[in-house]
Amino acid sequence: MEEEPKSIPLHIAIIPVLFLISALFVTLVVLKEVKVDGEKVKFELTVHIPLIMATAVAAIFAVAYGRPWKDIREGMVHGITLALPAILILMVVGTLIGTWIQGGVVPAMIYYGMKVLLPGIFLPATLIICSIVALGTGSSWSTAATVGVALIGVGRGLGIPDPMVAGAIISGAYFGDKMSPMSDTTNLAPAVAGTDLFSHIRHMIYTTAPSYILALILFSLFGAKFRGGSIDTGNVEVITSTLETNFNINLFLLLPPLLVIAMVVKKIPALPALLGGSIIGAIFALTFQSCHPAEVIQAAHSGFVSKTGVEIVDDLLFEKGGLENMMGTVALIMCALSYGGIMERTGMLETIACALLKWARSRGSLVTTTIFSCIGMNALAADQYLAIVIPGRMYKKAYDDMGLHPKNLSRALEDSGTLSSPLIPWNTCGAYMGEVLGISPFVYLPYAFLNLCNPLISIFYGYTGITMHKLEDNPEKSPSDNQSGKS
Repeated sequence: MEEEPKSIPLHIAIIPVLFLISALFVTLVVLKEVKVDGEKVKFELTVHIPLIMATAVAAIFAVAYGRPWKDIREGMVHGITLALPAILILMVVGTLIGTWIQGGVVPAMIYYGMKVLLPGIFLPATLIICSIVALGTGSSWSTAATVGVALIGVGRGLGIPDPMVAGAIISGAYFGDKMSPMSDTTNLAPAVAGTDLFSHIRHMIYTTAPSYILALILFSLFGAKFRGGSIDTGNVEVITSTLETNFNINLFLLLPPLLVIAMVVKKIPALPALLGGSIIGAIFALTFQSCHPAEVIQAAHSGFVSKTGVEIVDDLLFEKGGLENMMGTVALIMCALSYGGIMERTGMLETIACALLKWARSRGSLVTTTIFSCIGMNALAADQYLAIVIPGRMYKKAYDDMGLHPKNLSRALEDSGTLSSPLIPWNTCGAYMGEVLGISPFVYLPYAFLNLCNPLISIFYGYTGITMHKLEDNPEKSPSDNQSGKS
């Protein structure tokens, strides 16, 4: 008989977490600028190596507590397997951005956006545009890869800081992703918690609507600073005239993003829809821009390199997209999910979650624990699906024991698990958004107002009892027995 592996205690389970935090701090802060031979040298360091080191530490402690290497390896492989659909989408998005710039699609979106959008209303308009697209598609990723890329360019041309624009894109994209019945996370959260989809969506309105209004007000206030004469209109003219000179700009070039959005709305899976968009971009490059097929293939593989000779435009379009440019992000996702896979398979995440549950003695502390568990899981497991599934599975009984309707749990899972995922650079969502928008999540985080406000409002409701609905009928019934669909 094989000896049962020992349970990993909390003080051991927390070591890989503390090691990861320390390694990230040393790499990204301490070693960012150091003296070499008496001279200050700046290094462009990433989170890949700290994640690999933390994975090794987790594996060492797992082996020490009797976990066979086979289980550890399977945990890593399983973690990476969960992200394979996301990795495939990321790779296709690389080709899409490359062909869309080569085909003039992104330049056309930037051109017309700069003609229509005024600086003073640009930030709230960005929030609303991304909200509508994501609500219709159910996908924050598709929203960022289509209108998000163009809006970054428009904002840069109007002189609005990239982090603010990215914050508005993220806020709008994740509002739509969270509230759309076509979103995978919007379907996953109620399934894990034990309620139905539309009860879940209706219940999220209570926390999401105030968060959205706050975000709209804040973006309007920030945008107001760019109203009037503070914008260098000369830059706008330079960009639009350079785009006209180097690309055949016409309204037909706006069709690809509309077709991709329409395909996703029609419930065509994201991967074939985005691949279709990439092919359409290639066709437009051949027809409208008279590109050679070799140029189109190079743009899809290595990205588009702008050579207009105008610095502001070349900076805007330099080395954008391409399959090859996505490989660093793919490696980051694989490193992060190897670490998360070991932590989950060996039970260390469950040990930490159980310890947190001991602090949840009241309704407010239970919601707070759920919120911070999801955020922590996004950081530790590096995947928003695990950040919803694991806390949802762990805390389901606790909500039932307190007589709380499971839609309270599903709402908390999305308020934190879904919305915090793009704010962590090594999370699959954060890595994707950082790569597509060209801005680190740590940089746009202060401006992702919806994502920051929503968890706080959820915690406030937990302590005050506002909209914290009780189980209908007999509180002794299981959550699955109370799925009446009433809100």
